[in-house]
Amino acid sequence: MFRRVIIAFSIAAMLLTLGCSNKKVQNPIANVNSKQPDKVLFDRAMDAMKHAKYDVARLSLQTLINTYPDSEYVARAKLAIGDSWYAEGGSAAMTQAESEYKDFITFFPNMPEAAEAQMKIGNIHYKEMEKADRDPTHARRAEEEYRQLILQFPDSALVPQAKQRLLEVQEVLADREYMIGHFYFLREIYPAAIARLKSVIDTYPLYSGADQALYELGNSYEREVDLIRRSKLPEVAKGALIKQYTEGATVAYDRILTRYPLEERADDAKKRLQAMKQPVPQATPAAIAEDKAEITSRGSLGHFGKLMGNFHRGPDVSDATKVGDPTLVDPKQSSAPDMVRAANTSVIGSMIGSNKVGVERVENGAVPAANAPAPRSDAAETAPAGSTPPTGNAAGATPTTAPAEPASSGAGNGAPPNPASDNSAVPEMKNDLQPAVATPAPGATAPPPDATAPPPAQGNDAAASSSSDNNAQPAPAASSGSAQQSAPPADSNKESSSKKKKKHHWPF
Repeated sequence: MFRRVIIAFSIAAMLLTLGCSNKKVQNPIANVNSKQPDKVLFDRAMDAMKHAKYDVARLSLQTLINTYPDSEYVARAKLAIGDSWYAEGGSAAMTQAESEYKDFITFFPNMPEAAEAQMKIGNIHYKEMEKADRDPTHARRAEEEYRQLILQFPDSALVPQAKQRLLEVQEVLADREYMIGHFYFLREIYPAAIARLKSVIDTYPLYSGADQALYELGNSYEREVDLIRRSKLPEVAKGALIKQYTEGATVAYDRILTRYPLEERADDAKKRLQAMKQPVPQATPAAIAEDKAEITSRGSLGHFGKLMGNFHRGPDVSDATKVGDPTLVDPKQSSAPDMVRAANTSVIGSMIGSNKVGVERVENGAVPAANAPAPRSDAAETAPAGSTPPTGNAAGATPTTAPAEPASSGAGNGAPPNPASDNSAVPEMKNDLQPAVATPAPGATAPPPDATAPPPAQGNDAAASSSSDNNAQPAPAASSGSAQQSAPPADSNKESSSKKKKKHHWPF
């Protein structure tokens, strides 16, 4: 008796499977009477698919394509191969079906069945779509494929069905983005919360929780304002950021009242605007009618349906609206790092702007020449404008007296002096920090001795040896406007001792 029951259940299951297969696969040319071999192969493949013999069906279809490449049934056979994988089911079979459908669209893009193939590609990922808090790979692929159908085949009869499926997919994706933004909002990571919530509103305006996302977006901006006011930033930088975030909160609350006036958060948004002392906008009759149509079109599973939904892999799409057009092109997504960088740039720009004002006041506040104070008595004379700068030392100074006689060369044989080894012939060097001092006119009084400085010693070995051997007279002191200390004269004993230290005695 028990065995008969098992057999009866097995037969019923087989009949049910065959009945489902008959619904999935239909012969598009069943009413065409022809005894041509390509038509016979196609009918044989369709009969095999009705009996769930998918391998036999694919073999017959592939034989038709290879044997009769010019047959009028080649396109239908190519599409039927994808249908056989689609009807068989399973992850591997669905992957093969998608590949076959894409090949069919590539080779036959102008046939009416191309839109059907694109629709089935979207349905493959729609069936594999998971809940909002899980892997969104199939949901994103389904969104991409349905958009492709609407954009590539706008005149197809499958476009309304594709739009409704796309609205359901976008409801799941929007719910996922909102959950991430809500997570950051509860943990007071407001830049990340603002970026996620703003992306939800900009990308999926038909999301059933759009009013809640906007309300949390406005709260995030307000809390950022509170943090800035308690910070130690300069007041100029605070003012710019506070103004920016206050405007963001106002825009979020305004959008609730003007786009979703019948949603639950409309009254809360009105109270927040009043607390911020911002004007409260009024929704237009068209916006009220649009929001009412969206709310009416949404369904609900009820408490029992939501409870049973926990045991299903697929998401609940009953809250998706059935009116309106889905988003076909994603706008630019908001980014938390970009928001933080923009805030830092605003702070730095405000601080630089305040410092630049102070510098300009100092520069523009220079005393005119007519009212300029008299120069100090101990200040060095400066060269008049347009005059030729005199030859001076490294500090821009000019020697007051010439040396008694030039230092002789290291040979000591009365040869003419070598400028490269003569300390008196100091090459002119430009000093950007100290202006050149004019040569005093004949009969003028020389500067006091404490303001003079000798010219810098040249690092020339020949000059050092000649000055030590021939007792050449050192260069006279020169007047300098620089604040540097006078360098001590070079000691010949130290020079010679240092040269001795440079000698190395190697062991070989």
